[in-house]
Amino acid sequence: MVSSEYERRIAARFATFDQDGNGYIDREDFSVAAKALLAEFGTAARSDKGQALYLGAEAFWQGMAGIADRDGDQRITRDEFVGSAVKRLRDNPERFAEIARPFLHAALDLADPDGDGKATVEDTVRVLKALGAPEDIARAAAATLDQDGDGRVAETEIVSAFARYFTVPE
Repeated sequence: MVSSEYERRIAARFATFDQDGNGYIDREDFSVAAKALLAEFGTAARSDKGQALYLGAEAFWQGMAGIADRDGDQRITRDEFVGSAVKRLRDNPERFAEIARPFLHAALDLADPDGDGKATVEDTVRVLKALGAPEDIARAAAATLDQDGDGRVAETEIVSAFARYFTVPE
């Protein structure tokens, strides 16, 4: 049986996706997130990195809608999000990670100054803040992601942490 505490924690994560605060998640929320990241890193939307980010955002939206948009109205309500996260993703966070991977890969690419597949902890903070995380939470999360203490965060660390955050109550 899924606990109501688990459902409350997952419901709180809904706001992370509802970028415009209108009470539901839709395609526009993913575009808003992409625009915020491009602005933060001074990257043009028409650049290769910009296009990759928008394509990743669209893939992420399509994956989320496929899992959570039960009534097919192209909007995910809080109840749909919680129900889908609880029922479909709790036992398989890797599925959620795969849905998010194209977007996260493109976001990391923006934040990766030397192209080695890793972002600095500070640039990871910038990504998280651009996506709406408060500074203190962004700093704590970025520091936690740097599991080997080298001051850099790899895609595998980001994707697995992202999946855990949205599917595991702790």
